[in-house]
Amino acid sequence: MLPQVRESDTLGRAGQVTGDKMANEQEVEVRKKEQSYRGKTLEELKTLDVREIAKFLPSRSRRSVLRNFDTIQKFIKRCEKKTAKNKKIRTHQRDIIIVPQLVGYTIGIHNGKAFHELSITSEMIGHRLGEFALPRGRVNHGAAGLGATKSSRAQKK
Repeated sequence: MLPQVRESDTLGRAGQVTGDKMANEQEVEVRKKEQSYRGKTLEELKTLDVREIAKFLPSRSRRSVLRNFDTIQKFIKRCEKKTAKNKKIRTHQRDIIIVPQLVGYTIGIHNGKAFHELSITSEMIGHRLGEFALPRGRVNHGAAGLGATKSSRAQKK
């Protein structure tokens, strides 16, 4: 946990930062934030079984993991095999819950038309793969075509 720094500690006369405090702040900024989920570190969660991870998930995700833990385990094994062969991971299974074992992988998720590449991070744990590969794109309406308005109908003839 980062130490709490009060403004009065860091500021010297006329609002200038003192040398000792500046060095401490730089050391603090260099440290990487430790990733955790519900009080457990990512490394601790990666050692757990899929069914044990379900205890830390929200109720809807927990229910899905407990019912489909075998498909999630098969998917994790398939991801490990593909990365060992240096092949891309591609899937149509949009309903798989993201578990800590999947963190760090880049997975191609099919959105109905193409595979959307997704890098899994620790913030995605408990969500489904399909939430990050949207099937519908944004609509960009252009100008009206010939014959679409009364004034352009005259130009058409």
